[in-house]
Amino acid sequence: MPRHQRNDQASGGSQRQLRVGELIRHELAEMLARGDIHDPVIQAHMITVPEVRMSPDLRLATIYVMPLGGRDVEAVIGALDRNKRYVRGEIAKRVNLKFAPEIRFRVDERFDEAERIEKLLRTPAVQRDLDGEKDE
Repeated sequence: MPRHQRNDQASGGSQRQLRVGELIRHELAEMLARGDIHDPVIQAHMITVPEVRMSPDLRLATIYVMPLGGRDVEAVIGALDRNKRYVRGEIAKRVNLKFAPEIRFRVDERFDEAERIEKLLRTPAVQRDLDGEKDE
């Protein structure tokens, strides 16, 4: 495997994948902010789009979303899936690509992971270890 491909995969994708993913993320965030997607579930929630990962051939976009506060995650993902065709068409119009990428929505679990780590850091055992380092 050529050296540059390994570096690209380690950093989350090639420069082109990252750029296209960011363009799609911005367009979807704008659509959500303006209320372009007419679905009662989507309009009832503030939805963040922290990341879009593109496949190497740019034909698949995995869009990570999280409703504000983490409420009704499954309902929001379901509503986005129901409107996937419209979203794909709008992205095709707004982002100049040879092919409109297939879209799939996933829950962004970074917030849950950060909360889990924060809880671990607050446990008595970790606090004891940290206090022991301060004494030295």
